[in-house]
Amino acid sequence: MTREEFDAYCKTLKATTHVVQWGGASVWKVGGKIFAICSNWGPDDKETDDMAAPARISFKCSDLSYQILCELEGIVPAPYLARAKWVQLQSADALSKDDLKSYIADAHGIIAAKLTKKMQTELGLL
Repeated sequence: MTREEFDAYCKTLKATTHVVQWGGASVWKVGGKIFAICSNWGPDDKETDDMAAPARISFKCSDLSYQILCELEGIVPAPYLARAKWVQLQSADALSKDDLKSYIADAHGIIAAKLTKKMQTELGLL
């Protein structure tokens, strides 16, 4: 999934907001809480604003999904976020687009469920 496809899909999820931060990373939130991030990495493995660079997608997942995904080729615990059960795709073919969309939707749901009932109601999530 490219960064453009990632952004287009995340935009379809309910009550999301988007910011570009941390050196150009595409950060998606629900209720002000991050559920998925896409950053671009250059050939020297440093974050870059170059949209043509390969996308590295990170997302929140359930405990079980975290265990399963971390055993797959091309998926690692997300730097700085692994303790909160986040994974990062290191290669574009680590998951199919449909599977990745499903995990991103799950990430959105996990984070949305942690919001207060009042916030969920205000965002139209209930």
